[in-house]
Amino acid sequence: MIATDAPALDGVHHVKLPVGDLERSRSWYASRLGYVTLIEFTKRGRTTGITMRHPNGGPLIGFVLNPDLAVRASGFDYFSIGVRNKADLEELADRLAGFGEENAGVHFATIGWILPGTHDPDGHEVRFYTNDHHTLIPDGELPLVVDDPIGTEAERERAHNAKAVPPSAC
Repeated sequence: MIATDAPALDGVHHVKLPVGDLERSRSWYASRLGYVTLIEFTKRGRTTGITMRHPNGGPLIGFVLNPDLAVRASGFDYFSIGVRNKADLEELADRLAGFGEENAGVHFATIGWILPGTHDPDGHEVRFYTNDHHTLIPDGELPLVVDDPIGTEAERERAHNAKAVPPSAC
C-alpha cells in the first residue's frame, strides 16, 4: 500500500442519471436488473427524482427527471456495474437477452471481463464489469499501462487462455 495524505473515501455512494421518464426508467431497472425504489423526490406533488437500491449489492442509482439533459447524455457509459465473476456476467447477458435487450456479449477486458452494449430507455450505456480479475493490478506507484486496449484484448485473451490450459490437456 502506498502511503498518502489523500482523504479517506469509501467507494461510490451512488450514481445519478438524467432521464426523460421516471416511471419508464424505474420499470426498466426493476425488471432487467432487480432494482427497487428506495427514495422518491417530489416537488409540488410531482415526482422529480428517485433513488433505487439493489437487493444483492449493486450500487445505488438515482434518476432525475430532465428530458433535455437525458437526450444530450445518451450513448455514454458513465459507469460500470460490478458483477462477481465471469459466470455471473454470462448469466446476466442471457437474462438481458431474454428481455430482448441488446448486448455485445461477455468479453475479455483490461483486468476482468466486461459486458458492454446494453442501453437503458434513455440510451445511457449500462456496462457490467467483473470484480474478479484475470490480470494483476500493480501494487505500487507505477500504473498498469495498456496500449490500445480495444485492439489488443483479443491477443491478451488468447495468451490468458493458453496459460489456463493444463499441459496434460494439450
